[in-house]
Amino acid sequence: MDKSRSVDNRRAYLFALAAVACWSTVASAFKLSLQFVTPLQLVSVAAVVSTLFMGAVVTKMGLWTELRAAWRQNWRWYLALGFCNPFLYYLVLFHAYDMLPAQQVLPLNYTWGVLLALLSVPILKQQLRPQDLFAALVCYSGVLVIATSGNPLSLEFANPVGVGLALFSTLIWCGYWLLNTRIGGSAPVNLLLSFLCGLPWLAAALVVQGGWQWPPLTGWLGPVYVGLFEMGIAFLLWQGALLSCDNTARISNLIYLSPPLSLLLIAILVGEKIHMATIVGLVLIMLGVAIQQGLLRRLIYKR
Repeated sequence: MDKSRSVDNRRAYLFALAAVACWSTVASAFKLSLQFVTPLQLVSVAAVVSTLFMGAVVTKMGLWTELRAAWRQNWRWYLALGFCNPFLYYLVLFHAYDMLPAQQVLPLNYTWGVLLALLSVPILKQQLRPQDLFAALVCYSGVLVIATSGNPLSLEFANPVGVGLALFSTLIWCGYWLLNTRIGGSAPVNLLLSFLCGLPWLAAALVVQGGWQWPPLTGWLGPVYVGLFEMGIAFLLWQGALLSCDNTARISNLIYLSPPLSLLLIAILVGEKIHMATIVGLVLIMLGVAIQQGLLRRLIYKR
C-alpha cells in the first residue's frame, strides 16, 4: 500500500511539474502571438481550439450525460461563466499584454489569489483573517513597485491603462471562480460549458469589429498553442496532480516555480531585459500570496 501511494505521489509531482512548465511558457506565447494577431483574434482561435480539446476530453471520460444534466440545471450560470471566461477575461488580459511588457503583466496577474480571498468575504460570507489583510498590503505594494517602474513613492504610472487592464483581469478571473464554486460539479464539464457559452460572445465581438480577419500563417501557431496548453492541457495536468497526491499543499506549492521560470523564458524568447523593479515587485506579490495561503506559517511551525 505504501509503495502504491509512493507511485501515486511520484506521478502527481510529474503531472504538477508538467503543468508548471506549460504555464511558464504562456506569457511568452501571449507576447509573441500578439506580434501577428490582435487580442480578439488570439482569444477567438485559442477558445475554439480549447473547446475542441475539452470536448474530446469529455467524450473520452464519458461525461456527456453529466454535461447535459449540468446544463439543464445551471444554464443561466454557464452563460455568465462563458462571458467571464474565455470572453472577457482573456480579451482584457491580452489587451494588457499588448500594451505592457510581458514581465509586468505576468506578476500583476498573480495577484488574483489574494484578491479572491478578499472577495470571498462579502460574496461567500467567509471570515476575513488578519493574514488576508497583511497579504493584500504586501501583494499590492509589489503591484505599486511594478506599475511605477521601481519608484512607488512617485505615484507616476508609466502605463496606467495597461496596469488597470492587468488588474481588472484578476477581478474577472476571481468572479469566474466564485461562480464556479456556486455551481460545483465536474471541472471538465464546467470548463467545456463555459467555453461553449463564451464562443457566441466572441462571435458577436468579431461582428462588431467588422468580421473575421484572417491572420498570417505565422500567426496561427501561437493561438493554437495557447488554446491547447494554457486553456486545456495544463489544466488537466494540474487536476490530475491534485487527484493523485496525498498532500495537496505540497503540490500546490510547486506553482511558485512558475513566475521565475516565466521571467527566464520572457528574457530568452521575447528578448525583454528583466528590470530590477519587476523582480522586487514579483517577490513582494508572491510573498503576499504565500502569506495568504499560510505557507510561511507552516514553514515556521515545522522549524
